[in-house]
Amino acid sequence: MLRTRRNAKICWIRSLFSFTLQRLYIPEPFLVSGAIVGEDLPGRTTIGCNNIIGHHAVIGVKCQDMKYKPGDECFLDIGDNNDIREYTSIHRSSKSSERTVIGDNNLIMGSCHIAHDCKVGNNNIFANNTLFAGHVVVEDYTHTAGAIVVHQFCHIGSFSFIGGGSVVSQDVPRYMMVSGERAELRGLNLEGLRRCGFSAEEIKSMRKAYQKIFIPKDAKLGGIEDRLKELEHNEELSSFPVIRSMVQSIRDSFDETRRGICKFRHWSGS
Repeated sequence: MLRTRRNAKICWIRSLFSFTLQRLYIPEPFLVSGAIVGEDLPGRTTIGCNNIIGHHAVIGVKCQDMKYKPGDECFLDIGDNNDIREYTSIHRSSKSSERTVIGDNNLIMGSCHIAHDCKVGNNNIFANNTLFAGHVVVEDYTHTAGAIVVHQFCHIGSFSFIGGGSVVSQDVPRYMMVSGERAELRGLNLEGLRRCGFSAEEIKSMRKAYQKIFIPKDAKLGGIEDRLKELEHNEELSSFPVIRSMVQSIRDSFDETRRGICKFRHWSGS
């Protein structure tokens, strides 16, 4: 195993390995002993510092999009301090105007797949066999359990949790938990929120807001937009930044270019 060091910034790439240097940028020095990194395609794969790329991972290769035109430039940008485990595949973008992006400090466990044009933020944990189709957006501090599938163009909000075996075909709003063969909202990601340092007061306010949106006492209150507006006019709850963020996350999901949010199912844990 070869290792060189400069300013304590190292990339580890574990065997079996091959890479095309003309199409790959890694800040020197880096440790090479594994995986398939890069492909002789127009464009570039860029990998930051202190990343670990596991055995037989496939990083920065051609996308699996039928709209891809051979000869088009395609890109993958990976930040710093990511742990990308064995048999994971991460594909480049489908066209030159797009990029597949992985942020910093993500744990991507074995056999995950991140397809073309996905945008992944920071500090996420993806358990084994987490599969993201093309154009999925994942914000920060999300957590997936194993064997989950996310449909193209879905948005996964910050501090959310996806239960094992779920098929996600619509957006997951911030701070929430979904699960099920067809993923449904099951409440707030309470354990995740506590672990991430949210205060008891913030969590209490989020529980109140969640109930007002999805379990209103007044059945005549109207649709979800009416409930969001009511929350915005609630001085007690709207004073919390997390509530404003929750409302915005839900509202954005109903934009005409988006897929709406996962359906709600009442669960005592909310």
